[in-house]
Amino acid sequence: MVSQSNGTPATPFKFLIYGRTGWIGGLLGKLCDAQGIEYTYGSGRLESRDTLIADITAVNPTHVFNAAGVTGRPNVDWCESHKVETIRTNVVGTLTLADVCREKGLILINYATGCIFEYDSEHQLGSGVGFKEEDTPNFVGSYYSKTKAMVEELLKNYENVCTLRVRMPISSDLTNPRNFITKISRYEKVVDIPNSMTILDELLPISIEMAKRNLTGIYNFTNPGCVSHNEVLELYKEYIDSSYTWKNFTLEEQAKVIIAQRSNNELDTTKLKKEFPELLSIKESLVKFVFEPNRKTPVVA
Repeated sequence: MVSQSNGTPATPFKFLIYGRTGWIGGLLGKLCDAQGIEYTYGSGRLESRDTLIADITAVNPTHVFNAAGVTGRPNVDWCESHKVETIRTNVVGTLTLADVCREKGLILINYATGCIFEYDSEHQLGSGVGFKEEDTPNFVGSYYSKTKAMVEELLKNYENVCTLRVRMPISSDLTNPRNFITKISRYEKVVDIPNSMTILDELLPISIEMAKRNLTGIYNFTNPGCVSHNEVLELYKEYIDSSYTWKNFTLEEQAKVIIAQRSNNELDTTKLKKEFPELLSIKESLVKFVFEPNRKTPVVA
């Protein structure tokens, strides 16, 4: 533990973060700055074991965070035609990092995806019955999701890994093109299906706390409950742009304009809520962390 010159102990944490140029990786750095946590961005390639070992040797971290990965640009359709590149990062790279961390006795906080499930007869849309951490993935509609399900299954064998299933991430930065709200507000047409979603402003600080608590295993990393596309856009209209309008289309119509299918599901957040009882429901979190701070419309008396 590093001590400050006045004799007061400094924070004992030192984070090594992968994914500097990514959305979540960038936000993690800002959160560490705000909390006074020492951190370094990894320079090694995930699939290159020697470079990861060099990073860990140089930094000597207490925890490692993996926010790197291939999601595809502009979207997951890219992965359908770049399968080897997707495997290299999402499977080989993630496994290599987990293995190196285990060898070094380090916990790895791995930002994964919950887009590995789709509503089925036992988890029906609108039923409130969500997929649990131990459920077997049932969505194979996109190659991106297939690789994520593959690696999650393999990571179950690594007792040093904390897998966080993120879904349809949202933040208060409504200019970010990766933001779910920003994406759907710019679409010509949107489907309208209730889904579990992740409010990063609330949940990323929780992921740092999970590292501090040395939590491992799989966690559904979304806010409790579901919200539909239309409900999100109605809030957008109420708080941001009262003149905003949108059109819906069906899943069948959507399928004609995308290459890979999209996952729709509800995740059960009982496990995360038990560890963090203060966690807000998705609709409460949307208002508190995203729409209220960005309000552009006048407050109705």
